[in-house]
Amino acid sequence: MDQYTDYVDLNILRARKRENANGALGAGRASAPSDGPIPLFPLLPPAERYPIEALGPVLAPAARAIARKVQVPEAIAGQAVLAAAALAAQAHADVLLPYGQTRPLSLFLVTIAASGDRKSTADNEALWPIRRREKTLKEEHESANQAWSIAFAAYSAQKRKIENAKNMDFEARKAALTALGPEPEMPLYPFLTVPEPTIEGLVKAWAAAPAALGIFTAEGGQFIGGHGMSQDNRLRTAAAYSEIWDGHPIKRIRSLDGVSILVGRRLSMHLMVQHEAAAQFLSDPLLRDQGLLSRVLVAAPESIAGTRLYRDPLPEDDAAIRAYAARILSILEAPWPLAEGCSNELAPRVLRMTEEAAAAWRSFHDHIESQCGPGRDLRPIQDFAAKSAEHAARIAGVLTIVADRQATEIGTPAMHAALTLADWYVAEALRLQRAARTDPRLKVAQQLLDWLRERGEDVIDFREILRCGPAPVRTKNKAEEALAILKDHGWVVDISPRPRRLHLMREA
Repeated sequence: MDQYTDYVDLNILRARKRENANGALGAGRASAPSDGPIPLFPLLPPAERYPIEALGPVLAPAARAIARKVQVPEAIAGQAVLAAAALAAQAHADVLLPYGQTRPLSLFLVTIAASGDRKSTADNEALWPIRRREKTLKEEHESANQAWSIAFAAYSAQKRKIENAKNMDFEARKAALTALGPEPEMPLYPFLTVPEPTIEGLVKAWAAAPAALGIFTAEGGQFIGGHGMSQDNRLRTAAAYSEIWDGHPIKRIRSLDGVSILVGRRLSMHLMVQHEAAAQFLSDPLLRDQGLLSRVLVAAPESIAGTRLYRDPLPEDDAAIRAYAARILSILEAPWPLAEGCSNELAPRVLRMTEEAAAAWRSFHDHIESQCGPGRDLRPIQDFAAKSAEHAARIAGVLTIVADRQATEIGTPAMHAALTLADWYVAEALRLQRAARTDPRLKVAQQLLDWLRERGEDVIDFREILRCGPAPVRTKNKAEEALAILKDHGWVVDISPRPRRLHLMREA
């Protein structure tokens, strides 16, 4: 058994111990009602330390520096710089997997943190080079768009003149239009990131936007709760993002917009979300069955609020962030490999793995696969675990491009670092799965409990629940079902049968 197998086993063993400890705690509380009500969902065990050193000589110092400067958990800073690096690297190369298929270097990441945990501030530091590149693109676009407007007006006038010329026969008109050539191409929109697009809006804009984009937002709840993720659109949106993550061409046929076929596009994503929105997203059975959730790398570090006493930034931290920003900016500014004659269709080169790197990847792949069967440790997250080796290959490609933009192969150090990170994400997915809100009955009961708490009164009439309670419990059967769950967990007790009244129990 190699060192990566040992590390995976160690992380899973720790996760299992934490789960058992929390289970024992819950059992103790269940047998002692005097301790107070029992939470409807399991307590979330603490996360393993984020392996920030595995981010490499450019990203790791920057992530540490951001974590110290902004005072956020290292996992938040690590997610932020890794996402920015993926956005920069994805245009330049794909990774060749050992079984012969290529994959983009695009990454989808979700970071879970509460309001006030300084998600936005950390993201601002990590995204500085991207914002700087977008500023330059906007400046270039202003002059290019002015020149295009003049050229397009002249072209249109000349085209109308040819079309309306009365002294031309068919062949002469055809020859004149051929000589005029195609209309001037409009300059690409000057953005690299968008916060919360609908998939239809993204596809429509992408025809005239840079070929490598990112969905980056510190308010990920707006994306999760937006129009694209509504009940009617969720499956279509998830399927589209999964196809883009896989690197497949985007094909759309719409009655108003016609046919859109977009080839050579790359998309990375980093959503920073609060716990409630994350629970809704990560526990959605439709998103899991469709496969989108298996494509997402999730981190949910513990908050360090209450320990963040003010301190001045260290000069060495500013230097590390500047070095990182300069490297990412240089990758963004480098010419993209484009298909011949195209301004926004990528033709990335292929990164191959060295023999040693491929051997380490295969060992990781096989060990993960062996734990996905019935009764094995990774069975509860087999969908994500089955893609963890691919995640590792993508991360290895990103780390390789960050180290050397012109690299042609993934070496052993980059692969070992990527496997360490992938292992952490597997353990984190397993940890979060144990506390995921997957039971729809418990979700409804939690909604009712939240509403009862917000009322500010401990006594409630059953009829008031039916009239004014959350929408899912405004029928007698649904209200009874939710109240039965709350009673079983010690949150409410009946105090009067006619009219029926209940008492809300407060936490000790």
